[in-house]
Amino acid sequence: MIDITYSAEVDAARAAGKPIVALESTIITHGMPYPQNVEVAAQVEADIRAAGAVPATMAVINGTLHVGLEADTLKSLGQAKDVAKISRADFAACMATGGTGATTVAATMIAARLAGISVFATGGIGGVHKGAETSFDISADLLELAQTPVTVVAAGAKAILDVPKTLEVLETQGVPVIAYGQDSFPAFWSATSDLKAPLRMDSATEIARAHFLRGAMELPGGQLVANPIPVQDQIAATDLAPIIAQAQSEADAQGVTGKDVTPFLLQRIFELTEGRSLEANIALVRNNARLAAEIAKELAKL
Repeated sequence: MIDITYSAEVDAARAAGKPIVALESTIITHGMPYPQNVEVAAQVEADIRAAGAVPATMAVINGTLHVGLEADTLKSLGQAKDVAKISRADFAACMATGGTGATTVAATMIAARLAGISVFATGGIGGVHKGAETSFDISADLLELAQTPVTVVAAGAKAILDVPKTLEVLETQGVPVIAYGQDSFPAFWSATSDLKAPLRMDSATEIARAHFLRGAMELPGGQLVANPIPVQDQIAATDLAPIIAQAQSEADAQGVTGKDVTPFLLQRIFELTEGRSLEANIALVRNNARLAAEIAKELAKL
């Protein structure tokens, strides 16, 4: 048996058939310092409630999978030290050893599937890292999207990645990539890019129906909904390009590899943008949460 604890709010929502939106917990443990991390997590949860759905933040705590966090548990997690960052490879191991771990995109998708939740809001997915042709550094998020039936709402792939190669892998894996309300694939901190999205949909109803039909057709995997950051909150791609290049160059010079690459780059971009990247990140996560709630409501009708 899998040891799962549901928050009182999520438990009631499951019993009543209310729409639920999954949320990851790495933004709490690895994304920003306390108390800002807890404040932002609580704000994103509040955005989902205001949109008519129920938030379910995922985390493994002392070997138990928590689907939805009570306020005191969320606060404790936000202050915890040495929390593992878990993905598909180490999810079960973390639980088996009684560990505490924050869920990445891949792990949150798995947790959502176990809890019967079909929609998940995050910031940006992982993908193919620059130089992957020699490093083979490709996020597990892409393969998870290909096999786990959860619709993931994100502001595209993280801008530090090789986005064209990321889209190629998603295509190879048969993952629907749907830009919301525009033809361009969003570029995380920037609303648009010079890349055309494979698919476009303009309503939560269409997205929910596509998810439903994939299940009816017995097609494996989920959907990636690429939701552009609100224009007033974006950082122009032309401003970001040299900053990302500088951060990548510093990472290469310092020999940063593997799981350390993403946090290093995000921290340097935060410093080089004087905090603007974090402000944009918060804005896009909240925007994604609101859209995910609308999709979850439409799915509940189906």
